[in-house]
Amino acid sequence: MLARWLNLDVHKVRQTLLKLGAYDLYERWLELQIKGGPMPKHIGVILDGNRRWARMHGLKPWQGHRAGARKVEELLKWCMELGIRTVTLYAFSTENFKRSPREVAELMRLFEEELRRLRESDLVERYEVRVKAIGRLELLPENVRKLIREVEEATKHYGRHYLNIAVAYGGRAEIVDAVRKI
Repeated sequence: MLARWLNLDVHKVRQTLLKLGAYDLYERWLELQIKGGPMPKHIGVILDGNRRWARMHGLKPWQGHRAGARKVEELLKWCMELGIRTVTLYAFSTENFKRSPREVAELMRLFEEELRRLRESDLVERYEVRVKAIGRLELLPENVRKLIREVEEATKHYGRHYLNIAVAYGGRAEIVDAVRKI
């Protein structure tokens, strides 16, 4: 029976369990499966697919980004509870600046909102999470950079867990920066 469950599409299993009111039980079962094996110390997550998800659900791209942002908070909580010390979120590459001006503006607005939420989050305090932004931060609007500095300052005394947020990052940008240093 368990083998049949493991061969099912996870999305379909989740939807069925939600309908039955058994999702908490399913989530606990998954947690036990994960805890039974070796646990990574650091995971990196590329935040991708929000626009596709929005399109599939008949929503605007920015609505997909918002839904994705809400899932990030869940992801962080899971990681902290599992004892994963460091999480790196690849949130916004330099290539993302090529999107429409409206979408970039919406993403910057979302960054502001999420940085404020992070700054005031009990999750950060409860799990003692030090937050650090990495990337070409000078490419971001000043208001976003200011919030990044505030969050980093507010969490600098923590050290049990680490959250790295990669923004304005990318392979091409890193090559250009390396060549400039030569």
